[in-house]
Amino acid sequence: MADRYLSFTATAPGRFLTARLGLPQPAALRRWTAERPSLDGHLLHLTAGGPSGLDLAPVLARTGLPTATEAAGATTGSTAGSTAGSTTGSTDGPATGSPGPAAVVLDATGVRDVDALAEVHAALHPVVRSVAASGRVVVLGAPLDALDHHQAAVQQALEGFVRSLGKEIGRGRTVNLVRLTDASAAESTLRFLLSPRSAYVSGQVIGVGAAEGPDGPVDWDLPLAGRTALVTGAARGIGEAVAQTLARYGAHVVVLDVPQAAEDARRVAARLGGSALTLDITAADAGEWIAAELPDGLDVLIHNAGITRDRRLVNMPAERWSSVLDVNLASVLRTTDALLAKGALRTGGRIVATASIAGLAGNAGQTNYGASKAGVAGLVRSLAPRALAEHGVTVNAVAPGFIETRMTAAVPLFIREAGRRMNSLAQGGLPVDVAETTAWLAHPASGSVNGQVVRVCGQSLLGA
Repeated sequence: MADRYLSFTATAPGRFLTARLGLPQPAALRRWTAERPSLDGHLLHLTAGGPSGLDLAPVLARTGLPTATEAAGATTGSTAGSTAGSTTGSTDGPATGSPGPAAVVLDATGVRDVDALAEVHAALHPVVRSVAASGRVVVLGAPLDALDHHQAAVQQALEGFVRSLGKEIGRGRTVNLVRLTDASAAESTLRFLLSPRSAYVSGQVIGVGAAEGPDGPVDWDLPLAGRTALVTGAARGIGEAVAQTLARYGAHVVVLDVPQAAEDARRVAARLGGSALTLDITAADAGEWIAAELPDGLDVLIHNAGITRDRRLVNMPAERWSSVLDVNLASVLRTTDALLAKGALRTGGRIVATASIAGLAGNAGQTNYGASKAGVAGLVRSLAPRALAEHGVTVNAVAPGFIETRMTAAVPLFIREAGRRMNSLAQGGLPVDVAETTAWLAHPASGSVNGQVVRVCGQSLLGA
């Protein structure tokens, strides 16, 4: 459904009126297209807290954005390795006076005390205003040191900083924090966050573990070529967008949905060159059926199927509770267990489940839905380390916020408008935003991303 307010604020009268009334002024987000696959402009690489030891330069160079570097306090681009206060011009970055950066990466992994936090301010304060519309700010942090409470305190402080900056930066720009120890392990994550594919992901803290690289070189254009991906609930809505995106990345997609949606499932599968599978995902033997239908195994399992049966708890009959929990949580647990037990997920496989901000923050009238989606987050955090160790499979989740679908189009006007505006980007997301995030987690080079629940919500105020 079209967001008429967003369209109105893009006009001169709309900008004038909303500014005078103090209303939100959302910016149209820049999303990926084949014609414009990258952000427009250069990448500014900053450092705070001293040298970190990360070999970031080659990874950032592969994002496709020309890079300039500065240390905290520098006033112009400088060569890598410069010190605070340097004013040396970069030999390979954009010239002084050129348009602002499309993206800023601040390496703050070396920040270990409160004094070093001042360098975070010194690095970003002079440049944040100049970041291009729909630009990116990515702060790199280190894992919290359990033996050094000073380091843990200031590294935790980066989370509050990033989430606060995300709420004030405006103009469709996003701010995220990545915790890492190895730059090469974070390449797929940095490519995603520094691209138009992450348009609706902001205010997130993403942990990247030790390198779990794919076998052989990665085809970044068709990373899923030769791989099989199964998407549940894929006949329409977000599931269809996920299936379409995975197919665009080269996967053979199995479109799974209930028998009642068989015609739509076949239509989507035919369009994507995939195959359709219809069954009741809540059946006790659904996992066994899937394994039998895919004897050659599976590389990517996307748990997208879900339902809502909203009502306040005092008015909610047992059937509404149990049906939501069965589809949204119990079926995910049963199917995952069965496929892992049968070895249907090949080594290097990916499981991506669908949580929700309703599960992370709660939502009135959705005690059943919130419980089911919080359960998905618990599943991910518990299973992820064991699935990786025992099966070589990662387990992550996406947690959508207000996404423009047929379901949200049926929400009453004022509630719908509140859902759209109550986030840092002041607009609803699109199914493709969830799909792109899912595809990043399903990427062969994302093996170091495990046990993460990533919100795709424009930094919603709910639980933010």
